[in-house]
Amino acid sequence: MLASFTGGCSSLERFRNLGEQPALADIENPTTKPGYKPVHMPMPEPTPAIYNENSLWRSGSREFFKDQRAHQVGDILTVTVNITDAAKTANETQRSRSNSEDSGISDFIGSKTIKNPATAVLPGKILTADSTASSDGKGSINRQESVQTNVAAVVTQVLPNGNLVVEGKQELRVNFEIRELVVAGIVRPEDIQSDNTIDSTKIAEARIAYGGRGQITDVQQARYGQQALDILLPF
Repeated sequence: MLASFTGGCSSLERFRNLGEQPALADIENPTTKPGYKPVHMPMPEPTPAIYNENSLWRSGSREFFKDQRAHQVGDILTVTVNITDAAKTANETQRSRSNSEDSGISDFIGSKTIKNPATAVLPGKILTADSTASSDGKGSINRQESVQTNVAAVVTQVLPNGNLVVEGKQELRVNFEIRELVVAGIVRPEDIQSDNTIDSTKIAEARIAYGGRGQITDVQQARYGQQALDILLPF
């Protein structure tokens, strides 16, 4: 019933947008989205600023002259997403076991002198059990993934040690299909290039999602009923 209700709501939404292009999501503040939580990471002990006499340099400072690279909340930097992943794994496991249990009483005292039908009442085999189990499992993985694109991200938080929490989202609509790219994570200001870009491999706790929605994506998904059966059926 729950699956039918959920599927019905989705179907109504699809009927409402029948013949229309998928709508782009509104631009929103990432910190106001439901479920948003500030990032808390282990921080070093704070060190007091010490100014040397007759010097403009402050100990602990990361820069002498300011530049245009992102460094505070609300600044924008470009994330270069360059993911090339390949994995190939194959394994096989075989197992078999056979058990047999047979216990009983061969002859009761005086059973030879007792005639039928009394002898039929005397127990013979108490327990006879046979079991056989075997399993043969095979698995293989052959995956190749490649994503190369750029996305602008916004600094949403500055951690006490100066690292930046960034999050960016990009939507691209082509005909009746929307492609979404989401990037989030923690970056060091030192890793930001002079052109205000940073490679995705230098993002800590990186969360990168690439997908889409629209007519093509809808056709590639199994129906709600089939997905429910795949979850509920044990075989």
